Amino acid sequence: MLKQRIIYHILAFVTVAIWGVTFVCTKVLIAAGLDPAQIFAMRFIIAYLGLWVICLIRKGQASKLFGSLKDELLFLALGISGGSFYFLTENHALANTQACNVSFLVCSAPLWTLLLSLILKRAGKTEGQENVRLTPKIIIGTLLALAGMAMTIFGRESVNFSPKGDLLALAAALCWAVYSILMGPASARYGSIFITRKVFFYGLLTIIPFLLTQDPPPLAVLAAPRVLFNLLFLALFASLLCFVLWNKVIAGLGNFTATNYVYLNPFFTLLFAMLLLGETLSPIELTGCVTIVAGVYLAAEN
Repeated sequence: MLKQRIIYHILAFVTVAIWGVTFVCTKVLIAAGLDPAQIFAMRFIIAYLGLWVICLIRKGQASKLFGSLKDELLFLALGISGGSFYFLTENHALANTQACNVSFLVCSAPLWTLLLSLILKRAGKTEGQENVRLTPKIIIGTLLALAGMAMTIFGRESVNFSPKGDLLALAAALCWAVYSILMGPASARYGSIFITRKVFFYGLLTIIPFLLTQDPPPLAVLAAPRVLFNLLFLALFASLLCFVLWNKVIAGLGNFTATNYVYLNPFFTLLFAMLLLGETLSPIELTGCVTIVAGVYLAAEN
């Protein structure tokens, strides 16, 4: 059992590490002229088709078409909260406020997941939910992670507030918290591949109204090697692979413990900025990274 939990912790670490570079990939695609809704749709279509290939090979539950009506409504909510609305609010927040504000607010998702978990526990809604207790380790770990994020994200920039952008970023964090909570009961009844396929399907379905307001991107733009590489990375690794792994992690560790790893996003973003862009860490950013890791360790060991 302990060995299995260690494996889930490693999978969570790897997943968040891959997600840490998606911000750079998305910026490349936006700079090439693609709209956030188009980026979401293209990466999820590719990932959705890839999942169907896996489902047809594996057969069994993964290849079934529908669950019960109640479960389909649950999958619809997952597709909206973890798919279309999450990516729309996050990407449009980037267009309306500082990137550092977005990073900080979106990465507050574990805090909202904790609060929602405690509310549901008090209301007696515990199906598929992790048994979260507000221990001193969780409180200290959460505060350390938040403080480390603030040092890491705002280490180079002053804070400027933009109500529209900041509220959109906060909405994205709440979307991810809702996704994490809803994944509990879904994981109790279905496998991660089937759930992920449903999330992608309903995410794509609910993004259609936003796509109708956009002109299709030129083929010449999509065929550019830089655009194609980043799009395929987002689709095959950040979407197909990472969503399947993340849904397994939530089922194995619980929604709160798994979501704590989201605090590491700024850490990996800075790490990849150093490796890929040649940036250097300031002392306050380095201190922030160490503080985040310490906070996640404490909060995840509840």
